[in-house]
Amino acid sequence: MPEPVSGHWPKRSSDAADHHPHVDLRPDGVTVRLPTPEVDWPSECDVTLARQISQAARELDVPADPAALQHLNVAVDALVIPEVLPFWRALLGDRDKGPEDLIDPHGHGPSLWFQQTDARRTGRNRLHVDVSVPHDQAEARIAAALAAGGRLVTDQNAPTWWALADAEGKEARVATWLGRD
Repeated sequence: MPEPVSGHWPKRSSDAADHHPHVDLRPDGVTVRLPTPEVDWPSECDVTLARQISQAARELDVPADPAALQHLNVAVDALVIPEVLPFWRALLGDRDKGPEDLIDPHGHGPSLWFQQTDARRTGRNRLHVDVSVPHDQAEARIAAALAAGGRLVTDQNAPTWWALADAEGKEARVATWLGRD
């Protein structure tokens, strides 16, 4: 990665697209997220930036820990999305990311995705958690959840996502970007 000039990074294609990395610096490490405003999986710009950042890290002997990567998304079942989404936007202070998605404008909390349903569910899974991980980390994450008492509900959508459940039947999904359009 080029050195900053007077405290600023040189212009690059990510500047023109207003597509900048989110950097979280803590005593135990640095996390760099490459958000794409329109979608939850990597764009070509993300891949290019990730390669540049990875190269810079290698040159500085900074180790990578792909197992630590994840994105948390909460899925909310809704019969009429436009009727429930405004409540959650106001409650959480989120902003629209599309007609079915809300995101934390500061990037601290999980995003909310409103899943269209055909019938009102009573008693089970009106909310579930989606944990998006790198595709090469999904199997390890699933194995750890199963070893911790979970069960596999379905893998029919793998490698895009797997549905798991805890000992009481509450569902979560492990998702990757593979298989997405």
